[in-house]
Amino acid sequence: MKKISELRAQHGNLTQRELADSLNVTQASISRWEQNQLSIGGENLIKLAKFFKVTTDELLGIEDEDSKS
Repeated sequence: MKKISELRAQHGNLTQRELADSLNVTQASISRWEQNQLSIGGENLIKLAKFFKVTTDELLGIEDEDSKS
């Protein structure tokens, strides 16, 4: 999920380790999420959304039908 690495960059080049520590997950999990090697569970998806102050739809790359017009 490339969006995570983009959000990390937007937040002062936050490292995978720093993000992992903030979310109480492993750095390896962050890496695998970014490379789409591991699915993100619902609880961690919500943690990511809250941390970055974005919606889960934004993290998942889901566009609002209204915004397509």
